Formats: sequence, C-alpha cells, structure tokens
Amino acid sequence: MTQNPGKLLVDNKAIDLPMKEGTIGPSVVDIGKMYAQTGLFTYDPGFTSTASCESKITYIDGDEGVLLYRGYPIEQLAEHGDFLESCYLLLYGELPTKAQKAEFDYTVTRHTMVHEQMARFFAGFRRDAHPMAVMTGCVGALSAFYHDSTDISDPNQRMVASIRLISKMPTLAAMAYKYTIGQPFVYPKNDLDFTSNFLRMCFAVPCEEYKVNPVLSRALDRIFILHADHEQNASTSTVRLAGSSGANPFACIAAGIACLWGPAHGGANEAALKMLAEIGTVDRIPEYVARAKDKNDPFRLMGFGHRVYKNYDPRAKIMQKTCHEVLSEMGIKDDPLLDVAVELERIALSDEYFIEKKLYPNVDFYSGITLKALGFPVSMFTVLFAVARTVGWISQWKEMIEDPGQRIGRPRQLYTGYAARDYGPISER
Repeated sequence: MTQNPGKLLVDNKAIDLPMKEGTIGPSVVDIGKMYAQTGLFTYDPGFTSTASCESKITYIDGDEGVLLYRGYPIEQLAEHGDFLESCYLLLYGELPTKAQKAEFDYTVTRHTMVHEQMARFFAGFRRDAHPMAVMTGCVGALSAFYHDSTDISDPNQRMVASIRLISKMPTLAAMAYKYTIGQPFVYPKNDLDFTSNFLRMCFAVPCEEYKVNPVLSRALDRIFILHADHEQNASTSTVRLAGSSGANPFACIAAGIACLWGPAHGGANEAALKMLAEIGTVDRIPEYVARAKDKNDPFRLMGFGHRVYKNYDPRAKIMQKTCHEVLSEMGIKDDPLLDVAVELERIALSDEYFIEKKLYPNVDFYSGITLKALGFPVSMFTVLFAVARTVGWISQWKEMIEDPGQRIGRPRQLYTGYAARDYGPISER
C-alpha cells in the first residue's frame, strides 16, 4: 500500500488528507483526522462511499463482475475446489498443501459435535420457532459452553474458536431444522465430508440408512463456496463492529446471524423464489415485467441487480449451472419455476430497460430454486447462508482483532432533533 497526499479545501483553508492505494480497486481518502482539523464529520448513509477497514481477504469489482477470495477468482474455487479448501484459504491466506488440507479436514470433522447439553437448550424454543431465531440464540450460547476459547487476546484461543464455529455451525443448523419438523437430532459422522455430513444430519432418520447423493452434495458444497465471504457486507460489518468492542467470537457471529436474517440481506433468495411462484407461468411474465418497469407500481423483480455488482454477478453464472445439475439429478425436467427463471433471465439480458439499468440476475435468483429442489424449506434458506458465511465472518473478525490499528467502532451522526430545552412539570405539559 502506498500513500499520497491529498488536500481538502474548507472555508478557504487547505487541509491535508492522506490518499491510500490498495493492491487493486479504488483509492481512498483517509479522513481519520478530518474532525480534529476542521470540526466537520462526513455524511454517508449506508456507508456506500466509505471504507471502514483495511482487509486482505476478499475483493469485489462490481463493474466488471469480479469476486476474489485472497486473489483467487470465485469461478476457479467453485469449479476445482471444495468448501473446506476455501475455508482454509480465507482463514489462513493461502491454499493448503495436500498435507495441510488433510489435517484441516480432520480437525474440522472432529469438532462437529456440540456439547450434549445443547440438546436441552433447544427444548426451550417453541416448536414453530423460526430456525434463524434458534440459530441466533444457540450460537450466542456457545460461549457458555466453551469458556476455553473466549479470550480474544490469546492467538491459540482465537484459532480454536474459529475452528469450533466453522465445525459446529452445520451441526447446529441441522439441529434447528430437525427441531422445527419434530424429528430426532442426527449426530455427525467422521467418515463423511463437510457437506455430505450436513445433508445426512438434515435428512437422515433413525429408521433407515441414509445414502448421500454425491451430485447433490457437490451442488450444496458449491453453494457454500459462493457464499463463504463477500467483503464488507451488512452482516460482516456487524461482526466487525461487535468484535471491535472486545466481545467474544461466539457473540460476534451470533450478531452476524441476526443481521443476516434481514430480508434485504440473507433473505433475498427466499424473496426471489416467492416472486417466481407469484408469477407462476411463462405466459404471465410480460405482465410482471411491465409492472416492474412502472415506477408507480410497488412490484419489484427480486433476484435482479445488486448493491455492489453493476455487471453480471459471477456467482450467478455458477449457480445457474448448479441449478440445472440438481434439477436434472432429481428428475425435475419440467419445473415451472425454472421455466419462469430462464425466461426472465433471457429478458433481463436482452431487454434495453434491464441492460440500461444493469439489472442482471444475481446469485439469489437461482439459489432459491436449487435449495428448494434439494429439499430444504424456505425457512432454512438463510440458515444455509449462515453456515457458509461463518468462515468469512470469523476470518474478517480474526483479521480485525490482529490489526494493531484496530479501534472500537463509533460511527458519527448528523443530529436533526431538538436543540437544548428546559424540563417542565407534568401539570404544565
């Protein structure tokens, strides 16, 4: 990183503000001392033009449709690697050697069990509780079970907590699913890979042997890779902000899960699926496209466009292929939802309105259909997102904790309320 001087003119007074350049991507203006020099704050709702941290983990070029994990294109990782390899990459910074991969897989696999008392913890929730509500509570509760990995000043404890979260998240997610449908919990098996283990914990029952379909396992593994990290999104920023106070990692990840639950973030694939179901058939698409173009109509096409990507979401291309593979394997040849999705995609890539506004299909457009075909109910979609994103959250948290320049997060505000006023007795109000 290089630094160049920059100047800001305030009331005819030039203020020196350092310019910082990253490896790739836009340069930034360091405004850390701006208030001290000018008495002014910047105003940036949603932080759309503000870099909140320096990071070496994930890079996005929204204009070009690029997503890199530690420099590696997401397409290559999803095509050639598996989820735990991407986990190792995000956590440690480099792709593992064969020996490192074997050791990492072994370690994660043998941390998948959760404390047996967690089963009784689940019993405190209503049967119809949303799985994300259950996940938020259970992940936060891990800090009550694993006291030996909550000291964030100890590098070894930080790594133990990181491995525990990556390992136990799918087990807790499967338990949340089983609890909501009234089936017994299924323990993990050490002879299965990460994603196959998760599928078995979700769909096996004690009455019969469960055989994992490798095509479906590979498809879900690819979905996990695509969602493992996505730079400084809302939930990741939440994890960093919570972590900046010194909160333990389990509490920070629980905060991230709570943020992810929001429909504008983790619930987007669910919204896309509901939209496709509402449209129903291909012949009704022109009606809904016309509604989407009408500024006075509240209807919006879900699964198109992205806050960051102003080009085709690179993850969407992989998800499209994965979606077709799953539907083919499951024998779903004439799925009306897929027919609607394919036709909508064709329109979005050829209609001048969509091209001009750069409303390209995003990853949520196809992932909802794929997860439905895999057998997951809509309520579990965001939970699966959390299983995948845990490694990104914990990698970002770990990077922040190990940054010597890290400070507690404290955003400023533009106050527009009352000025100072006097308290009056209640009889005179």
